[in-house]
Amino acid sequence: MNKRAVLASAGAALAAVLAVTHPATAAGSVLTTGSPSGPSVAVGDVLAASLASGSTAKIATTSGGSSGITCNASAFSATVTSNPASPGTATETLTSHTLSTCTTNIVGATGVQSITVNNLPYTTAVTSGGTLTVTAGSAGPIQTTLKINTILGVTTCVYRATSLTATPSNADNSLAFANQQFTKASGPGTCPANGFFTAKYGPVKDSTQAGAPVFVN
Repeated sequence: MNKRAVLASAGAALAAVLAVTHPATAAGSVLTTGSPSGPSVAVGDVLAASLASGSTAKIATTSGGSSGITCNASAFSATVTSNPASPGTATETLTSHTLSTCTTNIVGATGVQSITVNNLPYTTAVTSGGTLTVTAGSAGPIQTTLKINTILGVTTCVYRATSLTATPSNADNSLAFANQQFTKASGPGTCPANGFFTAKYGPVKDSTQAGAPVFVN
C-alpha cells in the first residue's frame, strides 16, 4: 500500500472514531424554554398565558371596527402533545380559554353577562415558520357563547369559526390573534352577524417548568 493510501485509511479511521465519540449535535426542538437554544419543552408540559400587559381582548362586530366587546381579562392554557426537531410542527391541546371583565358598546346592549368558550379541548399546531393554528377537537366546532344584557333581558349569541390563526413572537414570548372571524350560528337578530377576535397574550410560559418563557424555533 502506498503512502497516500495509508494516509487515506488512517483519516477514515480517525473520522469513524470521532463520529462515535463526538456525535453530531441534534437539532433543537420547535418549542424551547429560556432561549431559542434552550431545553426542549417536554410532551405533557402545560403552556399558559394571560393578556399581554396593558392590552385587552376585543370582539368587534366588523373587521378592525370599534363597535363590539372589550375584555380586560383573558387567559389560556394548553398541553404539549408533540415537539419535534426544528424545522417542524409542534402540537398542543388547548384545554382552557377564558374571557372576563368585559364591557360592550353594541347598540342596544347594556352589558356583558358572560363569554364562554365551548367544545374544548381544541387542537393547536405551531410551525417553525411562526404560525399557530387552532382547529376544532372531537367535542365539536370552535364555538363561543355570548350572553349580553339588554333593556329587554339577556340575549344569547352563539358564534363559530372553522379555524383560528395567531402569530408567535420570540421578542416578547407573545401570541397575537388579529381579526379572527367568527360567524353567528344562533341568536336573535339583535346579535351581530359576525365577531372579529383580536388579542395579544404573553409572555407564554411553561408552567410545568417553573414558568420559563417559551420560544418558537
